[in-house]
Amino acid sequence: MFRTAILAAGLAGLALPGLAEPDAGAYLAGRSAQLADDFSAAERYLSEALSRDGENLALLESLAGAQMSLLEFDRAATVAERLIENDGTSQVAALAVLTERAGEGDWQGVIDALDEGLTVGPLYDGLARAWSLIGLDRTEDALAAFDEVAQQDGVGVFGVYHKALALASLGQFENAANVLTANEGVRLTRRALKAEAQILSQMGRADEARALLEEEAGSDFDITLSDTYDELADGEPVEFTVAPDARAGMAEVAFDIANTVVGETAPSYALLYSRVAEYLRPDHIEATLLSALLFEEMGQYGLAISTYGNVPAENPAFVTAELGRAEALRSEGQLDQSIEVMQQLAQEYEDEALVHISLGDALREDGRYEKARAAYDEAIALFDEAEPGQWIVYFARAITAERLDDWTAAKADFETALELNPNQPQVLNYLGYSMLERGDDLEEALDMIERAVAAAPNSGAIVDSLGWGLYRAGRYEEAVDPMERAVELMPVDPVVNDHLGDVLWTAGRKLEARFQWQRALSFVGDSPEDVDPERIRRKIEVGLDQVLEEEGEPQQRVANGG
Repeated sequence: MFRTAILAAGLAGLALPGLAEPDAGAYLAGRSAQLADDFSAAERYLSEALSRDGENLALLESLAGAQMSLLEFDRAATVAERLIENDGTSQVAALAVLTERAGEGDWQGVIDALDEGLTVGPLYDGLARAWSLIGLDRTEDALAAFDEVAQQDGVGVFGVYHKALALASLGQFENAANVLTANEGVRLTRRALKAEAQILSQMGRADEARALLEEEAGSDFDITLSDTYDELADGEPVEFTVAPDARAGMAEVAFDIANTVVGETAPSYALLYSRVAEYLRPDHIEATLLSALLFEEMGQYGLAISTYGNVPAENPAFVTAELGRAEALRSEGQLDQSIEVMQQLAQEYEDEALVHISLGDALREDGRYEKARAAYDEAIALFDEAEPGQWIVYFARAITAERLDDWTAAKADFETALELNPNQPQVLNYLGYSMLERGDDLEEALDMIERAVAAAPNSGAIVDSLGWGLYRAGRYEEAVDPMERAVELMPVDPVVNDHLGDVLWTAGRKLEARFQWQRALSFVGDSPEDVDPERIRRKIEVGLDQVLEEEGEPQQRVANGG
């Protein structure tokens, strides 16, 4: 519920009077870049437009937002101040100014700005005021301010949680723990678990802290928790690092809001808050990783790459960041560079199975199957015991072996994947379809594919496999319904349309078959990999029977419809 409330509490409407006409070319280019989340281009063009119209409030706000997204808060605050001086009201401008003052430790300046009417929204304003009072050593006033936020509808948990953080920052760990214990549902992020564990450890309750992490996270320890869990092992107090002072507290406010609105608003909105957290606290690695993920979501892979690169090698999150950087490089089309990053990681972190798995995936994508299989071998050798989640690694290695024509190894890995995850539809479908293509035990293959369809009835590829399997088994009439369903699910896929054409032909519906082959041809791209356009044209010209006869292939053992 509080996701909706935080949007209402955090969003302030714009009041931008006195708009003038900006330079049209630069303005339109900047606006286009802004809509595309191309922040670098937006900053460049909007700055140019603003040089000709220095009091245009909409331009000032857009430029400040672009600069904040680029982590240029000094420049963003200057632009935002110009907007405010010209009687403009903007959430973005307020966030820039308040962040800059907090970064300078000007806590009285933050409070003065809020008192003068500068506003981001009730939630942010209230927490910014409370943490600024902490910065001014006005503890009683600060705690009262946190309590006021705790009374806000829908977002009260933020006030409670940050009050606990503030008490911990003051060394009042028992009071902080009491606040957390008395209020359920205040763990806004996984960092909140880390904070509570650190607080308990400071009270000599390290065992309880470890039990808390085990209970809440199970074996799913990410970088946020694993380091803390290990630090608690010796029973000594663990330093409270989540929000040790007012500046870190303000960073935590921004991070918590960013995490809350992710998926509820445009990623560029969440990015403003994650960048605030980064600016106020450069060692806030979770904020850095969130910003990088948001850049990836927006298709800004260059910014994602550079942001992942900000994680230092000595940080526990370095491997995660490097894998993220490699994935961003792949997405940007720099596959060779991506593979180089992962190969370097595999050498330096040879005991990290995920590194070898990621390297194997990249090599397989690039068609380097021997090297991909070697990478998967390294990963599987690191498995201490069988776990259900490992199915995907065996599945990937099976596909690699199949591409290398090592069917014995491939089938063994497919079967291992099914032992780990018996009803996994992708595995069932791939193994069943491969058996069909090889002419192995058609009934067993069909049984696997039927189980796959039952598990994933809306997967066009899997439903296509069922139709094709029935066709291969000579059950032509039965094949029509699943093939037509597959085309409904994947209407522009050339393989599926080609398959339906073959099925319709064998069912005696030859006019419809030629129509489907024509459709299949229309969907073939410039570099077809899975269909042979010339073969389809030949089927349209002379029919499937003649094509099979020319190929020396009896109809009941057709190898591939496309």
